[in-house]
Amino acid sequence: MQQFESVGDVKQLKHLIQKGLDMKAQPLQYESLGKGKTLILLFFNPSLRTRLSTEKAGINLGMSVISMNAGQGWQLEFEDGNIMNMDKAEHIREAAAVISQYADIIGLRTFPSLTDKEKDYSDFIFRQFIRFASVPVVSLESAIRHPLQSLADLITIEEHKTKARPKVVLSWAPHPRALPQAVSNSFLEWVHQTDAELLITHPEGYELAPEFAKDIPVVYNQREAFEGADFIYTKNWSSYKEYGKILSQDSDWMITPEKMALTDNGKFMHCLPVRRNVVVADGVLDSDASLVIQQANNRTFAAQAVLHDILSGL
Repeated sequence: MQQFESVGDVKQLKHLIQKGLDMKAQPLQYESLGKGKTLILLFFNPSLRTRLSTEKAGINLGMSVISMNAGQGWQLEFEDGNIMNMDKAEHIREAAAVISQYADIIGLRTFPSLTDKEKDYSDFIFRQFIRFASVPVVSLESAIRHPLQSLADLITIEEHKTKARPKVVLSWAPHPRALPQAVSNSFLEWVHQTDAELLITHPEGYELAPEFAKDIPVVYNQREAFEGADFIYTKNWSSYKEYGKILSQDSDWMITPEKMALTDNGKFMHCLPVRRNVVVADGVLDSDASLVIQQANNRTFAAQAVLHDILSGL
C-alpha cells in the first residue's frame, strides 16, 4: 500500500480486517517495525478519536509521532499560478515537500467547504498533498471519505455479526448543523465490498452521490428499513443535490428504542461524536445494543493495520 485514500487502495479487504483484529489481540507484536520512522499527522480540522487513535497506532508500531493543528494560523495556498500577495504565506508545493523531509508517513485530515461541490468531490486538498508529497499519505478524513473510520466499522461488524450475511442499514438522522457526507460515503463504499445486505434510509432529498450510493437500495420509510436489521449505522449528512443544505430536521428520524425493537436484536453504530436525544435517544445509546465505544476502540487497530501495511513496504 503506497497511499491510503479509499477502499480502492486495499488489495485484500478481508485480510486487512483480520490484520486489524490480530493487532487488537496483540497490539505490540510489531513494536519494532516502526523504529526510526516518523509519523506526522496534520489536522486542518479538530479531532478527538482520529488524532488519539492514530497516535496510539503509530506508537504501538514503535514510530515517533508528531501532530500539528495545521488549521490554526497556518494559511496554505493550494491553487497553482496564484499571486500570493494576500494572507497565504506558503504554497502546498513547498509545504508538502518539506514535511516529506521530516516524515516517513503523513496523515492528513481535511473537511469540505460544503459550498463548492465540484471542488469538494475532486478531493482537491487531499489530492494536492499527494501530488507534492514524496512519502505515503494516509487519509484521516477528507472532503468526501473517512476510510479509517470505515475500516474500524467493518472490524466492529466482523466482531459482532451473528450471520454470514448480516443486514446493515445506513440511516440518516437529524442534526442542527450542516455536516459532510464523508462518513456515509465511505461506509457505503467499504460495506459494498463485503457480503452484507446493505440498504440506505433517509428522507427524500438526502440522496447521496451516485458514485457512492451506486445500486444500493434506498428505503424512504425508516421503520420499514429497520425491520430484521442486524446493524443500524446512523449518521447525519447534508444534502448532496442541494449541496451543503439542511433540508429537514425532522425529529421523527431520531433513533429510538421503539425503532431498534423492529430489528433482529440489531446493534447500533455511530462514528461519534453524537448529539444525544437529537440523533439517538439515551435509551439506545446507553443500552447493550450500542457499539459506539467498541467502534471508537477499533479506530486504533484500523489505523495500526494500515500503518503496518505501509511500513512493511518502506
